[in-house]
Amino acid sequence: MSTQSEPRDKARVAELREKRRKRWLALRVRIADFTVRSPARLALGAFLVAIAIFTSLLAAPFSSASGEATALHDALFTAVSAVCVTGLTTVSTAVHWSFAGQLIMIIGAFMGGLGILTLASILSLAVSRKLGVRGKLMAQNSMNTTGASALGEVGSLLRIVILTAVSLQALIALLLVPRFAVLGENLPSAIWHGVFYAVSSFNNAGFTPHSDGLVPYGTDLWILGPLMFGVFLGSLGFPVIMVLLVHRFNAKKWNLHTKLTLMVTLILLVAGALLWLVVEWNNPRTIGTMDSGDKLVHGLFASVMTRSGGFNLVDQNDMSQVSVLITDALMFAGGGSASTAGGIKVTTIAVMFLAIMAEVRGERDAKAFGRRIPEGTMRVAVSVVALGATLVMVSTGLLLAIDQEVGFSRALFESISAFGTVGLSMGVSAEMPPAGKYVLSALMFAGRIGSITLASALTMRHRDTLYSLPEERPIIG
Repeated sequence: MSTQSEPRDKARVAELREKRRKRWLALRVRIADFTVRSPARLALGAFLVAIAIFTSLLAAPFSSASGEATALHDALFTAVSAVCVTGLTTVSTAVHWSFAGQLIMIIGAFMGGLGILTLASILSLAVSRKLGVRGKLMAQNSMNTTGASALGEVGSLLRIVILTAVSLQALIALLLVPRFAVLGENLPSAIWHGVFYAVSSFNNAGFTPHSDGLVPYGTDLWILGPLMFGVFLGSLGFPVIMVLLVHRFNAKKWNLHTKLTLMVTLILLVAGALLWLVVEWNNPRTIGTMDSGDKLVHGLFASVMTRSGGFNLVDQNDMSQVSVLITDALMFAGGGSASTAGGIKVTTIAVMFLAIMAEVRGERDAKAFGRRIPEGTMRVAVSVVALGATLVMVSTGLLLAIDQEVGFSRALFESISAFGTVGLSMGVSAEMPPAGKYVLSALMFAGRIGSITLASALTMRHRDTLYSLPEERPIIG
């Protein structure tokens, strides 16, 4: 009897295993299909869940240095700032939070940065799936991924994203740790600060674990150099980083997105540094008393950090109003698409400029580097700019309504910093009552997720119509 039942038992076990395997595969297919078809819902859901978890952790007594529970508005604000890699704070990172609290913050920034790169990559796959076979192959070439990953394999692409991001952050940490050790910190402290700054810089978070920030390292290029390197790399975006890793400096093989991103980034970097230096050169409250070499370092550092990094070497309240205006413009511009930087993105600026130049020349199409920009891309660019300007305007108005003494310039600065997920502050975030902190928290979330969800919604909702209405031009200007 036993010998006859054994084959049947083995067959039944094998059948059950096969059923479980098929169910697991079906679940994986459904999850992958959902992530590609609904990146906007995925972004909203994932970030809301992450913010809720990190808020509860930061509100707990063990997260504060005093051992007391942190107020909900401060815990929520810090959680949103970390997960959305902004860097704005309502309490001192070094003084208020315990080691556990700082660890939770930097884990939030690390996960937020990976989440942003991941969602942006999924969006690229979602767009490529709408293009047909030829479009998919073009997307594969533009993303510089191999084989199945660009043709719809979410897992393969995500592994590349995560491995690349972690490797670059590890490299930055390796550059920073020896310097902190040389400056007199013990090895555990040097390692912690190196890792903290590596994650904070690459993910454009701008958090600092030192009570006096980076001011003591204002002339130390061994510290400032890796930080600028990390912020610059993080602000380029995963598609650009992959192109540079594969083709390096062979510009002929770069795709249009890479060329536009690097060109506009370098223009803003140089122009921002020159303008900031010209205005602040003789300002005794910032860099007026420094020698020329230190001034140049401060100018370059300010230009790199203004577009999303969030680290600062001078008090933003000490800058002239012209520098504040320049900073506002650079923060609103932001970094590259599919990056950890915020703002409206440099490619949006490039597309808008090319559209204007085409209109000035009387040309029908906007063109760059031998390629034509589709009309749909220009409409998305206009929508992103309009959304960003509207969010900043509404937030500024609400902050002024909550506390009129804050002043228009400071309220506008803080709103743009929150929308662009920059993290530079004039102290408004800390001064605001809870209502103002909730407004800025919502703006940070909208600024981080808004562009992703808007771009995906507009791209995925494209549909062909069977008829065309008569054309009539309204008067413009």
